[in-house]
Amino acid sequence: MKKSPARGIAALVVTAALALAGCSSGGTTTQPSGGGDGGGAAKEYRVGVTQILAHQSLDAAREGFKEALADAGLKVTYDENNAQGEQATATAIAQKFNTGNVDLVLAIATPTAQASAQVITNKPILFTAVTDPVAAKLVASTDKPGANVTGTTDMNPVADQIALVKKLKPEAKTVGVIYSSGEVNSEVQVELAKEAAKAEGLELVEKTITNTGEVAQAAASLDVDAIYVPTDNNVVTGLAAVVQVTEQKKIPLVVGEGDSVRAGGIITTGIDYRQLGYQTGEMAVRILKDGADPATMPVEAQKEYTTFVNKKAAERMGVTIPEDLLTGATDVSS
Repeated sequence: MKKSPARGIAALVVTAALALAGCSSGGTTTQPSGGGDGGGAAKEYRVGVTQILAHQSLDAAREGFKEALADAGLKVTYDENNAQGEQATATAIAQKFNTGNVDLVLAIATPTAQASAQVITNKPILFTAVTDPVAAKLVASTDKPGANVTGTTDMNPVADQIALVKKLKPEAKTVGVIYSSGEVNSEVQVELAKEAAKAEGLELVEKTITNTGEVAQAAASLDVDAIYVPTDNNVVTGLAAVVQVTEQKKIPLVVGEGDSVRAGGIITTGIDYRQLGYQTGEMAVRILKDGADPATMPVEAQKEYTTFVNKKAAERMGVTIPEDLLTGATDVSS
């Protein structure tokens, strides 16, 4: 059968995408064994990692995952790949893992998890940093995933986070939110934020973006009393631009997770991504070492939320943090 030009072009696209992913992955790394289980030579596992973007939260989840496997004494070789925010590249990475020699795939963030689940059916996939795996069509239910995919959710206490706006600025009437229109995880959080804002007597003003390059303009265009940034990959990657705007306008910036507080947000009650990644790694140990079946492993959430505070950021934004919030915080940057 004659090969069509379209098929040839598609093959070139996939090849180019894989080349890009390989260049951005930092190469293959090996995690030495922490001791093994004493049953002779320890088996060496191969784990494929696919990450949608590089930013502090997703990087922390990846490192937490690797730490858990090292602590369990597993000898692991990692094939790490970064899709650079491109869904086509995420799909190409998934196709590489599907035909390659990997024992397990770690998909970090919703887009890469979706790409992996659509392509890979014969190998276990663990996701992390996914807000709503059911809405993303990754699992049948959180209790019984039903296939080869399970993992950890980073669903935040969005209502508690929106309530922080009023605690930092009681007179606030409006709160702006910036998020990616194409990210399911962000859309879920914004819907929760709408309900929470209404309960707090706040008007939620939305600004949508399609990539990190649009974050600065979106932030600058908001005429609001405070800004809220959910766990949106593009916005968190461009968080410095949001921080700059809130400092200039002297309005509080409430964020969705701890790494964004450390990067310049004032406060959150939410996820510690390194801990979440570690928890995902513990699930990987059960699959690789004990033969657990992802189909029957419930999706896990972080066991405890942490309150993070950045006192210097508050000063730069002209905000006084109430004493009760400081007292209740477990991670205070000053």
